[in-house]
Amino acid sequence: MESGLTLSSLSRARAASPARKPLSLVAFAKQLGLSPSTVSKAINGRADVNAKTRARVLEAAAAQQFTPDPAGRRLRRQASDTIGFVLSAPQAHFAHPFFLDMLTGIDEALEGTPYQTIIASARSPEREMECFVRLVEQHRVDAVLFARTRRNDPRIAYLLARKVPFVAFGRSESTKAYPCIDIDHTVVGNAGCARFIALGHRRIAQITGPSDLMFTHHQRLGYRQALAHAGIAFDPALQVEDVLTEEGGARAAGVLLGQPNPPTAIVCGHDLMALGVMRMIAQRGLRPGTDVGVIGGDNHPIGALIDPPLTSFTAQTREAGRRMVQMLMASLAGTPAKQLQEVWVPELIVRSSDGPRRPALASEYRIATAKPKRERSIA
Repeated sequence: MESGLTLSSLSRARAASPARKPLSLVAFAKQLGLSPSTVSKAINGRADVNAKTRARVLEAAAAQQFTPDPAGRRLRRQASDTIGFVLSAPQAHFAHPFFLDMLTGIDEALEGTPYQTIIASARSPEREMECFVRLVEQHRVDAVLFARTRRNDPRIAYLLARKVPFVAFGRSESTKAYPCIDIDHTVVGNAGCARFIALGHRRIAQITGPSDLMFTHHQRLGYRQALAHAGIAFDPALQVEDVLTEEGGARAAGVLLGQPNPPTAIVCGHDLMALGVMRMIAQRGLRPGTDVGVIGGDNHPIGALIDPPLTSFTAQTREAGRRMVQMLMASLAGTPAKQLQEVWVPELIVRSSDGPRRPALASEYRIATAKPKRERSIA
């Protein structure tokens, strides 16, 4: 006759009783005159334990409020039921909207799964690999999610070599396929620059994050494509990089506005940088959106609230977080990595910071603004 006791009922009984010193599996098995492996199999419902022995073990476990240590069980199978979400420098804190939205989407998608999330912070680019190695080698996570990929990314190479399941928010130049989702930042650079060309600007600058970041590389390609399409020569002095912060944007804008022939429009790869650019423009006695046009890159919530409101691009980070978890579950189930790669096309959000049309210089250059969509293949 099968016992009606289960592991979950044993856990509830233990939780409802006064705290006592935990009984080890070895000590509990010794009391019953059984081997620890037999007791473990009985508690976990293994078929290779006869019904009479299983009933005896479960009844004794209920009487003594014994449940196996969850950490010990995870350690024996070298699993943690945990997914690591690694924050990248310089925004190594989840209060930043980019990471907060993504984490919200991840948490929503993990609802109903056996997994929980832990957040690990890489406080500097130099310490990033240490963070990943610690999580993996100490068996603290079963899989990893992260963003801000690099053109040549040692984190991706390490995770592939160690066969650790992961999904990245961003592509790289890795020769091996891996699950990833990305925003097409070529569109951000191209459509942002093209809009300024259509408004009549010819001295158009671009401010981006560090050049080793993959999305920066794509933004720069898009910017140069737009210039070439309009027959405008690329000027290296008008393309400046700095860190992905408001201060970085202000510094880069200071360099551009200090030139003998400064730009009349600036395309930014990140909205925080765009905020710094607008602050620097104002400090020079000019007005953003009137004297110098500004376009951002990832629709920071504060962008719609400043004066003038910031023209930017959609960045569906919450939806991306959910999709990353879906991809991870599919990867764990055996779906090939090449089938788990998506690139989403952002949409231009027109507000006021890009400024009015300049009739004296404006052309009929048309801007193609695509609706957000997903492309299954990555070129």
